[in-house]
Amino acid sequence: MDRQDLNDILSFIAVAEQRSFTKAAAKLGTSQSTLSHTVKQLEARLGFRLLTRTTRNVSPTEAGERLLHAFVPRLQELAGELDDLRSARDRPAGTVRITLSDHALESVVWPKLRPLLLDYPDVKVELNIDNGFRNIVEERFDAGVRLGESLDKDMIAVRIGPDWRLVAVAAPSYFVDRPVPDIPQDLVSHVCINTRQSRSGGLYAWEFEKDGRELRVRVDGQITLNSSSAQVEAAKAGYGIAYVPENLVEDGIADGSLTRVLDDWCPMFTGYYLYYPSKRQNSAAFSLVMNALRTKAE
Repeated sequence: MDRQDLNDILSFIAVAEQRSFTKAAAKLGTSQSTLSHTVKQLEARLGFRLLTRTTRNVSPTEAGERLLHAFVPRLQELAGELDDLRSARDRPAGTVRITLSDHALESVVWPKLRPLLLDYPDVKVELNIDNGFRNIVEERFDAGVRLGESLDKDMIAVRIGPDWRLVAVAAPSYFVDRPVPDIPQDLVSHVCINTRQSRSGGLYAWEFEKDGRELRVRVDGQITLNSSSAQVEAAKAGYGIAYVPENLVEDGIADGSLTRVLDDWCPMFTGYYLYYPSKRQNSAAFSLVMNALRTKAE
């Protein structure tokens, strides 16, 4: 069957279903005379009449009925397949890979993604925990999550969380035979729980600020951990002073298992941002994840 026959059969089906050349022509957006000529040409090529025409109505002949029964179910099936394809196009699906810190995951990302993933089972997320900086383009991540102050300028950044701060804490038992530090420099004589920076390989220098004065203190201790939650547990167990996100120790401070020190020296940090390359073509799945993480205006 050539394309012309198929187009003409579709015209015939419209007339047969409407039982009128006038109504069918209006539905197809053509003239009645053109439609009548098209059906006559089809009948001539096939060698038999498809429609019985009277002054009052139009009805399919026996051959016309057979043609209808042969084509209409198939056309309906094709229409259903097209609807399914359109639905699949509009339904978010696929994998979104994100690199982020354990604190970003626990405090911001996972609470927001958890309900989303239940509603969209075809969307998958791969969350790679890393407290360092990764090249998301070379390592084929869709996005990363980092503090706003540490983002590259060639990235698109979307705010996903509020500002927060690190606080210095230790178990009360740690201070039984040690003085409480009054200023950040006092930490050099204390046992502290360290963090190693993934990018440089060096230990993180604790950052403090008060009245516009900024200080960085390099501390020492028995334990180095790259997990904020593990640092909190080590501090509770008396292994030293930890410098950790405030929201992770609120309960410990409240129940007395942790003591806060140097509180007036602990500055706020710009909150977390989701960042991704400016030239990225966003998939429906990525857009869905981004919108779920985006900080809503108050």
